[in-house]
Amino acid sequence: MDIKLESVSFRYPSGVLALDGIDLQLNQGETVAIVGENGAGKSTLVKHLNALLIPEHGRVLVGDWDTSEYSPAKLAARVGFAFQNPDDQLFAQTVQQEISFGPRNLGFDENKLQRLVESAIAMVGLQDMVDSHPYDLSLSQRKMIVIAAILAMDTPIVILDEPTTGQDARGIAMVGKIVDELRNLGRTAIIISHDLDFCAEHCERILVMAGGKICADGPAQEILYQEDVLHSAAVEPPQVARLSKVLGLEKQKPLTIHQFVDNIAKN
Repeated sequence: MDIKLESVSFRYPSGVLALDGIDLQLNQGETVAIVGENGAGKSTLVKHLNALLIPEHGRVLVGDWDTSEYSPAKLAARVGFAFQNPDDQLFAQTVQQEISFGPRNLGFDENKLQRLVESAIAMVGLQDMVDSHPYDLSLSQRKMIVIAAILAMDTPIVILDEPTTGQDARGIAMVGKIVDELRNLGRTAIIISHDLDFCAEHCERILVMAGGKICADGPAQEILYQEDVLHSAAVEPPQVARLSKVLGLEKQKPLTIHQFVDNIAKN
């Protein structure tokens, strides 16, 4: 299920032009990171994918659906969206109820529902907390509840807004495994993040946004080594890219520590 934005512009009631003529195609199964400073238009862009926002000009297609013709409830079957702040989404009395709500609302039969819920809970490591109230858990755990709730809906498109913020190393590794698993399953993963080290490890394609426009778009290995482009969007290249430049290894363009070490060994 591809995504297409055609000349999309959006202005908030305050007068701020948040998106300025965006043309973009995301293909089924891609793992895409959207990076840029606060206010660049990242969250505004992805909120157009499930009709939380409707373009002022242009149109957004999710598969063969024009999002202006469908409600967010309908689009929830195609696009799962885990917000940056989990407290904007949590409402149920237990972790189990929270994660079960989405697939049940989509009308899945009980067997499929239980399978999806159990799988999602296992992926985020909350097996021992299913009967807990979400607000009895930490912020990082609440973020994992929301991610699990989205995973359990089995949507072909998954959006994660700043999923690593507030996570420790274990939590970041867990989110990375989730993104990798989405890729393996052929589901589209869209990651909004300031964590370019995470993006380098887990995302194949990078969109750089500034001022409501896409100022760079391409393979991670190319974009994350364009220091001038990243600086123009007020983001720093990943550590492995900066270190590679210092050591004269930027031609190999490693994105992970393993690639970096391999390049050191070869040189």
